[in-house]
Amino acid sequence: MRIMGLDYGSRTVGVAVSDGLGLTAQGVETITRSQENKLRKTCARIEELIAEYEVTAIVLGFPKNMNNTLGDRAEKTLAFRQMLEKRTGLDVFMWDERLTTVEAEHVLIEGGVRRENRKAHVDKIAAVFILQGFMDSPEGRRLLSGT
Repeated sequence: MRIMGLDYGSRTVGVAVSDGLGLTAQGVETITRSQENKLRKTCARIEELIAEYEVTAIVLGFPKNMNNTLGDRAEKTLAFRQMLEKRTGLDVFMWDERLTTVEAEHVLIEGGVRRENRKAHVDKIAAVFILQGFMDSPEGRRLLSGT
């Protein structure tokens, strides 16, 4: 069983997938689009990756505000979730993504990635953190074990 992790942003979607055993998450790519509401090609690429990696479930980063309320970005993410479920037929689990982008930036800085090159990788790394956090959780372990 493989799970896909997504970090959904206004112009990009970071993508990660689990290994076949469901132990680790690896970054795959960052899908970009020219306008926030132009999702047809983004969804088509996600569907291609689902087929390529034989994904059976999706984890979508849920951008709650720091005070645990839902803002505009969270509402758009919930709409994206519905679209993904409808188009793919897969279960889409929401995972609190607060501070994953900050974590990803720190990893890239520590790795010596130059500032101008970080944007190309930060969403993919954030997707890895989202997916790994879910897989390490009790809910993720249950899904991966099939119980």
